[in-house]
Amino acid sequence: MSQYPLATVGALIVSPQDRLLFIRTHKWRNYWGVPGGKIDYGESIKQALIREFKEETNLTIHDIHWGPVQESILSPEFHKPAHFILLNFIARSTTETVTLNNEAQHYRWLHNHDATTLNLNTPTRHLLEFYQTHGFSTPVVT
Repeated sequence: MSQYPLATVGALIVSPQDRLLFIRTHKWRNYWGVPGGKIDYGESIKQALIREFKEETNLTIHDIHWGPVQESILSPEFHKPAHFILLNFIARSTTETVTLNNEAQHYRWLHNHDATTLNLNTPTRHLLEFYQTHGFSTPVVT
């Protein structure tokens, strides 16, 4: 376990068909969530988000807007003890063609009203609620 909180990025992605991307991963004990990961040393937040999505889904994302900042401290939903600062975003993809790497086992594109039927991890549930309230009304990440 790290002695300090880990800064991470993640995003709720909206496809050209107005569907939302969710992934299921063993890291979150098979709860559904959104792709994301750690920020590398010397990497900007935006660079980290774009890189993580390319690595985990092979998606190119754009129109990136700020979402909620959350904290996850020793969540029982995560597979090991961890303290995360979760920098969340709302963004768009140019396609729904996903190629998962080994970090996720399944993915789904769902319309907004169907997303609540998934067993979402707590941070993703809060991110979805944020999107349902604010949409793309928050500032663009530069």
